[in-house]
Amino acid sequence: MNIVLWVLQVLLALAFMAHGWMFLFPPASLLQQMNSAIAPGFRLFIGVAEVLAAIGLTLPAITRIQTWLVPCAAAGLMIVTISATVFHISRGELSSAATTAILFALVTFVAYMRWKVMPIAPRAVA
Repeated sequence: MNIVLWVLQVLLALAFMAHGWMFLFPPASLLQQMNSAIAPGFRLFIGVAEVLAAIGLTLPAITRIQTWLVPCAAAGLMIVTISATVFHISRGELSSAATTAILFALVTFVAYMRWKVMPIAPRAVA
């Protein structure tokens, strides 16, 4: 189960890093469309939140320093994904809503498993 969690953490981190990076530095062809859907400041906030959460899903676990940040990052992504699901449903974008709902389920699973069932042990103090 630990391997499954690691694979999920890495894949989710890659997905949210890519999406967050796109929100921070969108291609010129997408910028106008993105800014018409959400405010530019909010777009940047989401981008920063997703990039930081992607780092938080992996880096504390790899270094075993501040390992409690892993479930916190996943919990933060739960807020982002459920909000994105509601946003896409309100716009009638059902395929995007389904994608964000699946991502919500995955980050919820990681958050619960890394918080209660299989937390990552912190580095031993020498």
